[in-house]
Amino acid sequence: MPAFGLMPLSYRAMAVVGLLAVVAGVAGTLAWQVQDWRFGRQLAEQARLHGEALNQLNLAAAARQRDEQDKRLALEQQLQASDQTHYRALSDAQRDQGRLRDRLATADLRLSVLLDAHDSAAGCTVPATPATGGLVHGAPRARLDPAHAQRIVAITDAGDRGLIALQACQAYVRALGR
Repeated sequence: MPAFGLMPLSYRAMAVVGLLAVVAGVAGTLAWQVQDWRFGRQLAEQARLHGEALNQLNLAAAARQRDEQDKRLALEQQLQASDQTHYRALSDAQRDQGRLRDRLATADLRLSVLLDAHDSAAGCTVPATPATGGLVHGAPRARLDPAHAQRIVAITDAGDRGLIALQACQAYVRALGR
C-alpha cells in the first residue's frame, strides 16, 4: 500500500500545480487587463493633449488671418484715400488747363516769350527799351500765335497729368511697402 499512499500525494501535487497554473493564468490575465487599462488611459491623455494643441494652432491661425485681413483693409482704405487725392489733383489740373485754354481762345490771355535783344540773328528789330507812353518794362517779348499757345498748353496738360500719375504710382508703392 505504500505505493497507493504516494498516489494521493501525487494527485495532490498535481492538483496544487494545476491550481497554481490557474491562479497564474488569472494573475496574468489581470496583469494584462491592468496594463491595458493604464495604456488606454495614457492614450486618452495623449489624445486630449493633441486635441488641445490642434485647438491652439487653429486659434493662432485664425488670429493671424484676422490680422492679415485688418492690414489688407487698412491698406485698401489708404489706397482709396490716395486715389481720391490724386483724382482730385488730376481734375483740378484739368480744370485749370481748361480755363487756361478758354482764356487763350477768347484772347483774354496771351502767351508771350522773352526775346534776346542782343541776338542779331533773330532778325527782330524790337527795341530793348520801350517807347514813350508804352507799358512794357523789362526785356522785349513776342506774343505767340494762339494756335501755338494752345499746343503748348496741351503739352503742359499732358505733362501735368503724367506727373500726377507718377505721384499716384509712388504713393501706391510706398503704401504697399509699409
